[in-house]
Amino acid sequence: MVTVRVPATSANIGSGFDSCGLALSMYNTAAFEEFDGVDISSADGTPVPCTPGNLVYRTVREVYALCGRTLKGLRLVQTNPIPMARGLGSSSACIAAGVLGANALLGGPLTREDMLTFATKLEGHPDNVAPAILGGFVVSAYDGGHVYSLKKTIAPGIVFAAFVPDFPLLTEKARAVLPRTVPHADAVYNLSRAALLATAFCEERYDFLPVATRDKLHHQYRLPLIEGGEDVFALADGLGALATFISGAGPTILSIVRTAEANVFFERAQKALESDSSLAHYTLHRFEADNEGANIL
Repeated sequence: MVTVRVPATSANIGSGFDSCGLALSMYNTAAFEEFDGVDISSADGTPVPCTPGNLVYRTVREVYALCGRTLKGLRLVQTNPIPMARGLGSSSACIAAGVLGANALLGGPLTREDMLTFATKLEGHPDNVAPAILGGFVVSAYDGGHVYSLKKTIAPGIVFAAFVPDFPLLTEKARAVLPRTVPHADAVYNLSRAALLATAFCEERYDFLPVATRDKLHHQYRLPLIEGGEDVFALADGLGALATFISGAGPTILSIVRTAEANVFFERAQKALESDSSLAHYTLHRFEADNEGANIL
């Protein structure tokens, strides 16, 4: 049996809409075995589709077809702590697990670059699947059917605070509120900050993150969909977060915090969530950066 571990991810990182992402220290696992039939189960009690419509199963079938093989059946056991429809890359984790697992079952005909390009084709954009597969902070462009990704290992010095609400927000709904066109000035605003964002991570100049993560392409349109979101932004900023932004399409809100200040930040943030009834539907998680990405255990 082949077992794959895949990290959670946060996409966009404020200004890097559909292009930037990072991997976080929460992990789904999937165990695969060729089987004469379809046997899908959950090892942690998280409800998963147990039919061929299961996203991991469908991904495995697609990889087999890509490699000229027919999938007769599969035994699949999933563990899914990454919450679904919360902006932490749950669907990308399923796709990445399916691609790596299928490739391993087939004897490894695909390179990591092949797997990344095919995963992006299935997902539609690379901002989550790239860091899920590569780990670290990743900037990607999808051009001519090929993914161009560069990874930067995230250096020590920062941790991540995820404010995860108890309600889902489907990506389709979050995308539907975005305008079809944006003012030229807003495009330039994001372009300059996305470039600064990548350079700030590469140069480990985390003091630039407060400016580099600012956005005019999606935050203002999606934040009204997130109950209590503005209060979470105010809370995190008031506690000294370097940057705070919507994780992916939401509804999770992610803050970047200096490691030296993290204990105080998390203690005070947790107390604030417990004392404010309007924020009681949020759960606070502390993540480190994952610099390894998806791997076979």
